[in-house]
Order: sequence, then C-alpha cells, then structure tokens
Amino acid sequence: MRFTTIFFDLDDTLYPPTAGLWDAIKHRMNDYMRDRLRIPAEEVSQLREKYYREFGTTTRGLQAYHNLDTQDFLAYVHDLPLKDYLTPNPTLRSIIASLPTRNLIFTNADVHHADRVLTVLGLRDLFEIIVDVNAIAPYCKPMPESFQIAMQAAGESDPSKCVMIDDIPHTTSAASRVGLFSILYNETFPSASADAHMTDWNSFIPILESQNGK
Repeated sequence: MRFTTIFFDLDDTLYPPTAGLWDAIKHRMNDYMRDRLRIPAEEVSQLREKYYREFGTTTRGLQAYHNLDTQDFLAYVHDLPLKDYLTPNPTLRSIIASLPTRNLIFTNADVHHADRVLTVLGLRDLFEIIVDVNAIAPYCKPMPESFQIAMQAAGESDPSKCVMIDDIPHTTSAASRVGLFSILYNETFPSASADAHMTDWNSFIPILESQNGK
C-alpha cells in the first residue's frame, strides 16, 4: 500500500449519521448559546450555522465573538449518554485492525469526547493518537494549517502518503488541496469534493488498494 498514515474523522464517520448523536450535540450547542451565552433564542441556530461555515466549527466562532469558556462549552455539548446512540460495528473494527498504516483520529471535537466515543464503539485500542480541536488550536478542519499539525503528530512529512476520511465535503476537498488522498464518507458526492467516495466501509480497503502504483 502506498499510504503510511490514515486520519479518521470521528463524528458521523466512525458511526452513521442515523445514530442521532450529532443532532443531539447540536441541540446542546443551541442550549448553551441561549442559556450560558445569553444569545437570543431566535438567533441561535442561524449563528451556529454561520460560525460553522465561517470558521469550520461553531467553537471557533464563539471564541472569536463571545468570549467563550472553551472547555466548559465542549464539556457541556458532549455530555450525552453515548450508549443510547452508538453501537459497536464489528465489521468496521476488523477493517481498521487489518490496516498496515498509522491510524489517527483527527477531529474538531475534544479528546475527552473522542475517548468516550471510541470506547463505546469498541475502537479505542486501534488509535494511539487523537488529534483534537485543542491540539490544532487556533485552527480547525478544514483550515490547511490543521492538516500540517496533524501530519506532525503522525510523524509524516509527505502528504501524498496520507489519507483523510471524513463525512464533510469541505474537509475532504481541503485535504486534497494540501496533498492528502481524501475519501468522502457520505451519501452525496459533490463535484470535486474528494478523491474518492464511499457509503459502505467494505469499500474502504479496495479504494486504498486502487491507489497502489499511482
């Protein structure tokens, strides 16, 4: 395999969007913005989406404009009963365990949330390194600087040897622009959003192997 390092997104990638966890996190973001930051309720959803589009994550927008206590915010929005949403996927575990690559989590969430999610999914032992939103501060995906920090964490200097798999087209397209091979895990595949596209984890290794010799 030509690749040495694979960066895995966390939320809505290592578990399906239908799990509902990310929707629950967004609801808690709305609650925090309304109740803790005193943002008028009628403005909350629009602002959250605006910050996400402008900064890549709501957290960065709130830091820029609302004097956010970042750790308090992250703890609040992720304080959910994960076992009510997530179920281990033995097929996914087998696929990741079979990879000969360095495998890292690269997420705009924090390491505590990533630890909890991976533990519930039965995948924690497969990832030695978690590159979280604090590790890449003041950047976040899809900013190009965030990929450089992630590669440094992996000990990799050649982006062409790296893979980014994510459910967000803006992230996969940004990964491609800085030289990583990107795979979009999503039901839709916007033009030029990634180097490859999949909706089933059984397609993952064949996609990687198709790049051998390229």
